[in-house]
Amino acid sequence: CFNILPPLPTTDDPLGQIFTKAFSFNPDPMRISAITPAILGLIASVNSYSVEYSTETGYFLQDESSTDPSTFDYTTVNFGLINRIYPADHHLKHAHELTQWERFYHQVQKLNKDSPSHVEYKVLFLGRHGEGYHNAAESYYGTPAWNCYWAELDGNSTATWKDAALTPAGINQALKAHTFWQKQITDQRIHTPDAYFVSPLTRTLQTANYTFTDLSLPAHAAPFNPLVKELFREGISIHTCDHRRSKTYIYNLFPEWRIEKGFSEEDELWNGVTGRLVLRRMYGVFFTNEAKKDDAFISITSHSGEISSILRVLGHRTFSLSTGAVIPVLVRAEKKGRDSKPVSSTSVAWEVSPHCTAPPVTSVSACVCPSSAVPVTTPLVTDL
Repeated sequence: CFNILPPLPTTDDPLGQIFTKAFSFNPDPMRISAITPAILGLIASVNSYSVEYSTETGYFLQDESSTDPSTFDYTTVNFGLINRIYPADHHLKHAHELTQWERFYHQVQKLNKDSPSHVEYKVLFLGRHGEGYHNAAESYYGTPAWNCYWAELDGNSTATWKDAALTPAGINQALKAHTFWQKQITDQRIHTPDAYFVSPLTRTLQTANYTFTDLSLPAHAAPFNPLVKELFREGISIHTCDHRRSKTYIYNLFPEWRIEKGFSEEDELWNGVTGRLVLRRMYGVFFTNEAKKDDAFISITSHSGEISSILRVLGHRTFSLSTGAVIPVLVRAEKKGRDSKPVSSTSVAWEVSPHCTAPPVTSVSACVCPSSAVPVTTPLVTDL
């Protein structure tokens, strides 16, 4: 869903508080909320430690300023992996017999092997969900009308977009990703993800399922057994597409999948009145026991806003993903020394957002409510 970022929080140490336990080496990261692009950075205070985070460029076309995100198709260019020689190639007796992805995996292993204990390298495959009914509705009504009226409804007479499911086009996008992954496994002998994480919203659950289920994985590959993480979801707005369904619903949909400990039965973050941007907060799981140190390749199926935020934290150039697209990133994390300041959490709610109680009369570039429908700040719908 389309979200507007909250106001800048006032803190004595915004970086230290906002990035508390981000990229944490502690196995139980806390929840923190409220960030803006102005205070996204590369330093995270972590349980009295700080972790410096960066993208290792020169490996993927998506790293290059000359690559246009609006026309880029990851399935036509080997996930964007640049055809190049790696320093680690010199340690391979038969490097010329290996594929680009096999040599790249060896390069990542060599980086980790040669690094001190406080430095780790991981490759994140950040996948956006396929087209959902909320995406289709926003395209149909236009963004202004969507934001000020339609997004606050559960749906219309033909579609439901509360915790939106995939459209047929979205399913095809996920199946396209499935086909591409299988081709990479067969032709490139790519190292498949060692760990899988997924947002709890229906569209991401479905995307991960269509993408990874029934792949012919290499021998000894980690099975597709994703962990559903609450805080990999999209930033919380008043839009109903951000309202997740119950834990029981998720379990019944995919009973073999794992759901993180402490996952609430009902959605405790969405209320339909105020929005909250829960801190891009789950980065720490990549460097905790939820993603083991040897787990070099990690898949995350999430949302456009969440992925954009992750890329900003990593210092990656802005790279918008179309629905169903995937971007790989080679990440370096370095744990720094102890911080003498105690770490605390912070949470800043969005301001209440007025919206129309009837379809707007003007929506080309702005939302104008009809004179008979005074804007309100109360929910337009109640839970069904």
